[in-house]
Amino acid sequence: MNDTTMRAITPTSWGGPEVLTIAELARPVPGPTEILVRVHAAGVNPVDWKTRSTGGFGMHGEPPVLGYDVSGVVEAVGLGVTLYRPGDEVFGMPEFPRQAGGYAEYVTGPARHFARKPAGLTHLEAAALPLAGLTAWQALVETARLDAGQRVLIHAAAGGVGHLAVQIAAARGAYVIGTAREDKHALLTELGADEVIDYTREDFVERLGRSVDVVLDSVGGDYGPRSLRVLRDGGTLVTLPSPDDVPAAEENGAHGIRTGFTLVEPDSTGMIALAGLAEKGSLRPVVETVLPLERAAEAHRLGEAGRTRGKIVLSVLED
Repeated sequence: MNDTTMRAITPTSWGGPEVLTIAELARPVPGPTEILVRVHAAGVNPVDWKTRSTGGFGMHGEPPVLGYDVSGVVEAVGLGVTLYRPGDEVFGMPEFPRQAGGYAEYVTGPARHFARKPAGLTHLEAAALPLAGLTAWQALVETARLDAGQRVLIHAAAGGVGHLAVQIAAARGAYVIGTAREDKHALLTELGADEVIDYTREDFVERLGRSVDVVLDSVGGDYGPRSLRVLRDGGTLVTLPSPDDVPAAEENGAHGIRTGFTLVEPDSTGMIALAGLAEKGSLRPVVETVLPLERAAEAHRLGEAGRTRGKIVLSVLED
């Protein structure tokens, strides 16, 4: 390689993890208002393997490079950028829903799609935060307007979005209830959950009744209609998997319930808020598995198994 190329992960076709291969590609160049980031770590998210399987949405570039979440160091800045200088540590999920190309040694993106990396987080931890953290922040804080003293139910609470949502909700003073297998209860309690329900042994509807103000559903299927039955009048159900998983509010006996699908958006204000929580020690991504960039296919296999606590991260450059 030279100073005009980089290593990156690209699919040879759409399909299983085996289609992922490492290639030497041209290094991107920042355009006006963009920055070039030397990637130290790249987060792995469910949208990555969904895109790998079908091509998904937002793919661009030839060949395409997977990945959204990155943490690294500014290498160069484009025309008009004043927020950052070369050498600044940043993290972000630029371009979403267009593919950022995070599974690579270099990434370009709009300067305002990044934020300064919290000093208290490693690049591996910071790379685990943007997409899942912004999803949780935008769903709970901006959409549901979760407030202190409210009761929130977070499904798949030990997952990538869920474990961050638990911490964000706890930091806002909410009473936090999570659903997860029993072996993850201790972790969730440590992260700030007040109550954890083992969904394999107990029906959360029977346990909770109509006692919840906000539900965050990252599971889909029948979880949406069932979650309606635990919401109080005026409650909010935010659905993440698909618009098709949003149940009609009329299916519920309570009144004034809001339901809807949320798709995360790049947002520097939200990123700065997440960084602030991290700096205060109120938010820390749990990174269960770290693999080198060239083992991206293995990372996808682990993620698709659906048993990960927290996040999987690819190490691109040794800190």
